[in-house]
Amino acid sequence: MPLRPATEADLDTIIELIHALAEYEREPEAVRLVPGELRRHLFGPRPYAEVILAETGEGASAGFALFFHNFSTWEGKPGIYLEDLFVRPEFRGQGYGKALLAELARLAVERGCARLEWAVLDWNEPSIQFYRALGAAPMDEWTTYRLSGEALATLARG
Repeated sequence: MPLRPATEADLDTIIELIHALAEYEREPEAVRLVPGELRRHLFGPRPYAEVILAETGEGASAGFALFFHNFSTWEGKPGIYLEDLFVRPEFRGQGYGKALLAELARLAVERGCARLEWAVLDWNEPSIQFYRALGAAPMDEWTTYRLSGEALATLARG
């Protein structure tokens, strides 16, 4: 199955896949992206993230992985954080998800990364089982925190 890095010409496809992911995660109203900003953040002079697209043999989009680099101070090496992994429902069970994760693992090794990490919603049992079958281990002792909106602005003001 063909995998390839996304290009700026793929922006509409990426946005469509992001909306499909939000529907699957039961939060379609949470998508507030602005296409021009997403274009700049993915393909501008200083890209913040990268996208790998999975396609069918006929060139239709089957899914995507959006990721970026983080850094481990304890390892003294970069890592890859998988922000989004999504395979359209009609293509699930055909190896697209595993292929996307294998490509990210390959990139992590090639780039000298210490690890590949991601989060999964606690109700998403099919994905949890899929990740465990690949050998991924949950990090139950960690709790993720987030600052956004007014709380972020308040802290930034000091």
